[in-house]
Amino acid sequence: MKSRPLHSARVPFWLRWLLPVLLVLTWLAIAGVGGPTFGRLDEVSSNDQASFLPASAEATAAQDWQAKFRDSDEVPAVIVIENDAAISPAELGELASLKAGLEGLELGSAVIGPIPSEDGKAVQFIAPIGSSDQLKESVQELRDFLADSAPAGMQTFVTGPAGLTADLVSAFAGIDGILLLVALGAVFLILLIVYRSLLLPIAVLLTSVFALCAAILLVFGMAKLGWIQLSGQSQGILSILVIGAATDYALLYVARFREALTHTRNRTEAVLTAWKASFEPILASGATVIIALLCLLFSDLNSNKALGPVAAAGILCSLFAALTLLPALMALLGRAAFWPFRPKLVPAGERESEVVTGLEGQKGVWRATGSLVSRRPRTVWVVSVLLLLVASAGVLQLKANGVPQTDVILTASNAVDGQNALARHFDAGSGSPAVVIADESKADEVLAKVKAADGVGDAYLLAEGGVPIVSREPAAPGTPSAPDVHDGKVLINATLNYAADSIDAEDMVKALRDEVKTVDAGALVGGVTATALDTNTTAQRDLVIIIPIVLAVILLILMLLLRSVLAPVLLVLSVVLSYGAAMGVSALVFNNILGFPGADATVPLFGFVFLVALGVDYNIFLMSRVREESLKHGTRPGILRGLGVTGGVITSAGVVLAATFAALGVIPIMFLVKLAFIVAFGVLLDTVLVRSLLVPALAHDIGPRIWWPGKLGRPELDVAVRRDAGALDGADLESAEDAGRR
Repeated sequence: MKSRPLHSARVPFWLRWLLPVLLVLTWLAIAGVGGPTFGRLDEVSSNDQASFLPASAEATAAQDWQAKFRDSDEVPAVIVIENDAAISPAELGELASLKAGLEGLELGSAVIGPIPSEDGKAVQFIAPIGSSDQLKESVQELRDFLADSAPAGMQTFVTGPAGLTADLVSAFAGIDGILLLVALGAVFLILLIVYRSLLLPIAVLLTSVFALCAAILLVFGMAKLGWIQLSGQSQGILSILVIGAATDYALLYVARFREALTHTRNRTEAVLTAWKASFEPILASGATVIIALLCLLFSDLNSNKALGPVAAAGILCSLFAALTLLPALMALLGRAAFWPFRPKLVPAGERESEVVTGLEGQKGVWRATGSLVSRRPRTVWVVSVLLLLVASAGVLQLKANGVPQTDVILTASNAVDGQNALARHFDAGSGSPAVVIADESKADEVLAKVKAADGVGDAYLLAEGGVPIVSREPAAPGTPSAPDVHDGKVLINATLNYAADSIDAEDMVKALRDEVKTVDAGALVGGVTATALDTNTTAQRDLVIIIPIVLAVILLILMLLLRSVLAPVLLVLSVVLSYGAAMGVSALVFNNILGFPGADATVPLFGFVFLVALGVDYNIFLMSRVREESLKHGTRPGILRGLGVTGGVITSAGVVLAATFAALGVIPIMFLVKLAFIVAFGVLLDTVLVRSLLVPALAHDIGPRIWWPGKLGRPELDVAVRRDAGALDGADLESAEDAGRR
């Protein structure tokens, strides 16, 4: 029984005007609070790599012990002053006078130095910075002082943990402004081209921006309560994900709204019709991404674990905005939203042409695509699979075992230049030593073992007050000879011959851990290098654990949505293959075109979660419409009709999402640039090849059994549907019924 149209006179006032106005005002209030909160995210954000390690990591345990041997949480800044020629005694005296000025800045405890290099061309100071909250400002203060006070002709650098962290924070500074402007500008331009309307792109962008404001408010609250750890990295991903996802959901709703306006003059009826038609695919899509992101909670790495709820909160807000704010705006604007190309009412007799092939009423590229799929389905999907497999071969060249911190920042960095200067004149690991925690009774044996290790430039026990013990026998009155002991443990600092953030240094830490445990089984090796090593190891373990969980969750959701087993399995396999192809091409681009030295160990995992979850989105949009059309016209005509009516909107959604993720590339952080390329390329690949050709062709080739074991998967039911729709007659009907009986 068909429902009667909802005529304007019968639509109550509260539904036509009051409810839409209340919804818009509610979202305005949310944006009014959430917008200003954007600027406060730094209050609850941290870029300290050590804070993201699991409690079980050896570097974490070593860090906890290390805290007992120091009076504060000071972060060392390594100052390097370099000269082209050997520094004369007079110049060395001038450099020594800088110590008083550095301590006069009162940034932390006593400054150590100057320490001349063996080649006589550089000196080094260690300046502890006490306030980690003001690290960027303190490092800049040091740099300004050195630029004004160092002897003429000498180069000055502030590096070490403090300098590198400060430059990393500066690189993330563009997230609040530049990133959003680029993303929103790209989306607005694409929407103008797609809709050739001014009001509609503004309405869609308002939906996205208001969703982001709500997400910021929610994430800030969770971080303030200590439920999550927020970093600049997850903050940037949140912004892009919300803008992209909210726009995608909005495009799907707008497409349905426009379609409904061709059937009725009543804008409220069109709003409700569009809402009912788009609710299930939007909800299923959002739920799929949310649950996939929450699977990151199974991660051992706290940075991954934190991104899960942060990104899931963003998708949740995108979902609500697309299903509440956008329909309210459309209810108020009606056909005017599409001005100057308003949709025209199609007379009842012309709305549904007789569907035989599924291509009726289609034009242009989507008719050509549907025609290709229907004529040569097996050729299309086999060639598509082969192309994806060839592209996937590039995965073998993917180097995702971590990169030096000096390579993370892609723009000019004083700290990175300082690390290079440090390596030229001193032990490369100066200022960021490996830290060994050993039992007091075995201190001398462990120290001897550390000193004898290849790759260790110097090692010493730490006395009270952080003073190194040069000898266990005092060489001069007041020289410490007894180590500082806490709960039966001592601390040994080991300066490595390799830069602390290098792969060589990580290999050295692995060897050092094996060496010291032969003397003291309970010894721990920590420090900056150990933290990076344990982060990479944990990230690689997360990849093996989380991928199967995400796939299982997505498969289950698709089965519930499509009432089928075979179709969801094939859809999941298609997006996994698409992910492999995207990673393979990305590896070739990173290695051979962009010249990146490697990839962060979390890149494959983040790429997988975003590409698989978002790739399934488009298949949900397609196959939910295909199922709807198949119930009316039969499976094969339903596939072609579903492909045709969703082609434009899904392609537009894919281009929008690719553009928003590509905007991450404006932040000069290697991880974000790589993620931007992987997701942008992967989404376009999924939209153009997988969703437009592979999935429809495979489904068309399989026919009604694609819905197995659901009722729609029975060939005899498909024949009945097509017969009732008038899609079969004469010999075709007899042939189809024979096939159904078989």
